[in-house]
Amino acid sequence: MSDDIAAMVRELKDRQEIYDCIMRYSRGIDRLDREMLLSAYHEDAIDDHGDTYIGGVEGFADAVFELHGTYQEFTQHHITNHRCDLDGDVAHTESYYLFRCINKEAPWYNTASGRYLDRFERRDGRWAIAERICLVEAQDEIWGPNGNDGSSKYVPASRSKDDASYQRPLTVDRSRMGNG
Repeated sequence: MSDDIAAMVRELKDRQEIYDCIMRYSRGIDRLDREMLLSAYHEDAIDDHGDTYIGGVEGFADAVFELHGTYQEFTQHHITNHRCDLDGDVAHTESYYLFRCINKEAPWYNTASGRYLDRFERRDGRWAIAERICLVEAQDEIWGPNGNDGSSKYVPASRSKDDASYQRPLTVDRSRMGNG
């Protein structure tokens, strides 16, 4: 196999492993499967999920499973647009999500959408999330009755190059930890 073809195959394999990791995250969170959810992250990863949780992934799993297990019958985390910038053993991704849930009490349905901004790292041959920022860009009228005011505890999205998706390397602002 030529060097060019080997490089293309390696890139395609890397991209697929990263995408599979994002799919494991979605399945793990929707099935309340802790092992699967955590497999999407490196053990020392940091997740900024705004008012849900900001910090290490074990604490994130505790918080999100408590939230979804207490208030929702079912959740769906759909991944739509996805882009991946590879640079050796680091990748920066932007994955658009649609969230929909059926609640245990009225109001019965909620929806939200936004983007997951991830810095992936390949360590010991394994791609996983090292840092994640969850941006909320749209919410239904129950979660955001006055528009987007309910997303103020999340890193703000911007329709310019000031958006966090342009940050290299992507890093979670550690001063936000404990403020979720």
